[in-house]
Amino acid sequence: MVMKFKRRNVFRSKAVLGLLLTSLIAAPSFSQDLPKGVKKVTSVEGITEYNLENGLKVLMFPDPSKPTITVNVTYLVGSRHEGYGETGMAHLLEHMVFKGTPKHPNIPQELTEHGARPNGTTWYDRTNYFETFSASEENLKWALDLESDRMVNSFIAKKDLDSEFSVVRNEFESGENSPFRVLMERVISGAFLWHNYGKSTIGNRSDIERVPIDNLQAFYKKYYQPDNAVLTVAGKIDEAKTLAMINDYFGKIAKPERVLPKSYTSEPTQDGERFVELKRTGDVQMLMAAYHIMPGSHADYPAMEVLTELLTAEPNGRLYKNLVNTKKASSEFGFSFQLFDPGFVLFGAEVLKEKSLDEAKKAFTATLDSAAVLKPSKEDIERAKTTILKNWDLEFRNSERVGLSISEAIATGDWRLAFLFRDNIRKVSPEDVFRVAQYYFRPSNRTLGTFVPESNPVRAEIPEAPNVADLVKDYKGEAVVAEGEAFDPSPMNVETRTTRIEKPNAIETALLPKTTRGNVVAAKITLRYGDEKSLMNKATISDLTGSMLDKGTKTKTRQQLKDEFDKLKARVSFFGINNQAGANIETTKENLPAVMKLVAEVLKNPAFDETEFEKLKQEELAGIESQRSEPQAIAFNQYRRITTPYPKGDIRYVATFDEDVESIKTTTIDQIRQFHKDFYGANNASATVVGDFDKGALQKIINDEFGNWKSAKPFTRIASPYVAVKSESKMLETPDKANAMFIAGLNMPLQDTDPDYPALVIGNYLLGGGFLNSRLATRIRQKEGLSYGVGSQFSASSLDKNGTFMSYAIYAPQNADKLEAAFKEEIEKTMKEGFTAEELKAAKSGYLQSRQVGRSQDASLANTLTNNLYLNRTMQWDADFEKKIEALTPEQIKAAFNKHIDYNKLVIIKAGDFAKAKKGAPAAAAPAPLGGSEKK
Repeated sequence: MVMKFKRRNVFRSKAVLGLLLTSLIAAPSFSQDLPKGVKKVTSVEGITEYNLENGLKVLMFPDPSKPTITVNVTYLVGSRHEGYGETGMAHLLEHMVFKGTPKHPNIPQELTEHGARPNGTTWYDRTNYFETFSASEENLKWALDLESDRMVNSFIAKKDLDSEFSVVRNEFESGENSPFRVLMERVISGAFLWHNYGKSTIGNRSDIERVPIDNLQAFYKKYYQPDNAVLTVAGKIDEAKTLAMINDYFGKIAKPERVLPKSYTSEPTQDGERFVELKRTGDVQMLMAAYHIMPGSHADYPAMEVLTELLTAEPNGRLYKNLVNTKKASSEFGFSFQLFDPGFVLFGAEVLKEKSLDEAKKAFTATLDSAAVLKPSKEDIERAKTTILKNWDLEFRNSERVGLSISEAIATGDWRLAFLFRDNIRKVSPEDVFRVAQYYFRPSNRTLGTFVPESNPVRAEIPEAPNVADLVKDYKGEAVVAEGEAFDPSPMNVETRTTRIEKPNAIETALLPKTTRGNVVAAKITLRYGDEKSLMNKATISDLTGSMLDKGTKTKTRQQLKDEFDKLKARVSFFGINNQAGANIETTKENLPAVMKLVAEVLKNPAFDETEFEKLKQEELAGIESQRSEPQAIAFNQYRRITTPYPKGDIRYVATFDEDVESIKTTTIDQIRQFHKDFYGANNASATVVGDFDKGALQKIINDEFGNWKSAKPFTRIASPYVAVKSESKMLETPDKANAMFIAGLNMPLQDTDPDYPALVIGNYLLGGGFLNSRLATRIRQKEGLSYGVGSQFSASSLDKNGTFMSYAIYAPQNADKLEAAFKEEIEKTMKEGFTAEELKAAKSGYLQSRQVGRSQDASLANTLTNNLYLNRTMQWDADFEKKIEALTPEQIKAAFNKHIDYNKLVIIKAGDFAKAKKGAPAAAAPAPLGGSEKK
């Protein structure tokens, strides 16, 4: 996959380039003789670098508190290194490396069998492959053997390219459905005339379709070598043994004789404002602006990051105040990109159709220009720094995240840049931010929606990257902090360690204290309210009430609330939907008491400010409007309306887009206030906490804050019984959309206590789960190359006889008949032949290991304990369920499938531009944006 991103930067991981890095904590490196040929280079805050004779760099980050290991290989090759006619080659190669080696011919199957959470990503300056799995010597040896083998022995075969190029093209086309993504690609390509940062990582359609296999093989042999890679191993490892294993597996790879060429293209100084206009099908107007900036390793980059946060933060950022508060736009955003060469910073805004785009554009550019005129206050700078440092700090308390996110620092020049970034953020002053804004935020350095020629343009000379070796050679970092315990995530150990307090008409609690790395703790508060009658016609009111919770309290403004959570190093997300609301919490032991009290204040005493409410409505309306022409949104909405046929007004009713819009527009702030007064309370609530905390002190806070808080209206569970739905097939037209969506499913009278439930769970895992090696993925993606994303889902209620099976695929509209035929054949094959004993054995192993990995994540475990409280279950249920999984036979799975799943009873929904495909014309074919990036 290509890198995707959301909102603002730091070192980006998956979603924004996503590396919001956080506080470093690791075990001291071991002290003993190193394996022959291995050299220790340096150690910073628990991460130790070693070099092998063949040039491979190795980063070790032991963390015995995690029952998992993450193995990540970062290759210093990305779209920046592609030549003419090679756009998208780095990303295409990422897909091809999953096609196997002579020793590992079916990598997706191996990944599934080991219960791994794997992926690969490609970005401008690097490509990485990773897998997180349960910590064991066997699993670690397997992962190291796999990664060392596919470094130099991958097939990269013509037969695989023939099917995989269409999968990548399908991924490319999925990005074309989004005006946001396409506009972003246009703006960035307009900003860069010569440098490859102007080309999206996913590449050009013709290059993807026509790349010769010889070129791809040559690219692989040139860049996939030990002297161009960094191996990171993080988690529950014995450092000495692991280093010896690494030397055994990777050390035998010869150092290549070839010399890698250095890229030499420099982007010339931009000499005037540039304008890009995009006209496509869509529902929301947009603005974007890009500025050239310094390399990510430059001393001024931290000030640029602070400036980006200062402009875009909600609700105090300048763009937010001048665009969203004034209702000129429904949302705004900004990302700064930390890259090896001089890169760019991007800003944008969404504007509803009925709003004036010209007025929004004037406010947008004026606000950006003001950054070079109005010096920021010290308070605003400190607030932005606090947010950035909070995210950095929380990220590095998790060795699994560090193992992945360090790839971005590696790609920028050296892994230690991650720590220098943190150190330099602390030093940023208002003067630094103002100086950087004055230098870079010049109209002549901007690419926007209009072109404004100037007789005497002012230009920005972009600095070259400094010598990174000089920057980091004497860097020592900060002191290593304490480790957590080696926690056993088995169901019965979780049960033994958990304390439950359940009393009638009072908040229920499940507390699992344990020592964690950095004293991190995860918690979940859930309120349940109302009944079928009292919640009639209140679905939208309930949802909007939940969305208003974090917009301020009766004693704190929205900004003050955000500042307080940032100071407490707390990530808190509030939710409210249908008949429940609450909060998900991540913080540290020392801050948990204050965070819980602040969460209680938010839940019990929200401000419900009318101005904030109107802004929320604008955001919600923009979100709905942006989905009106999207195949995926249309297909899922139609499918849910058919399979969940409740009457209008019922809390379970699935509304149309028009009904949602009307409901939001007519909801008032007084209705929100009354809903909170009538329904919110803790007499049908639960609190679960997992991590490092004082059990007695926390229980007292929970009782003090929630013990006497009662809801005015009673709570009665709303049943969701099985509803028989007639089979039907619908084809919905979505003009000018390159990708189509396929959904097929049915309801069944079954719950998770039924004898067939375990068989259907594993059967679905084999049919459409796993990692690219399910029956559907193997046939539709791997073999025929029809879909980038294909799979199936199965679920069953714990309280009602109501189960659902659903399958999905994204694909090109012209392949509709092929996809549906392949899907039908695989369903019928499963019913007729079932699964082999070998398939079942591998599925059991992978599925059970994935459950254990899930329980090793504190937030996930808190969710499990929350559900068990509500269901009056203990972890014994999980243990018994896993025993049933272990005992399954192929015959049981085949019998369960034939009993409950019938192709002729499926509801099938297809949404796409089928009319254009029928005429033989290609679907809309603009280049994909930045590798299919996601907006916030």
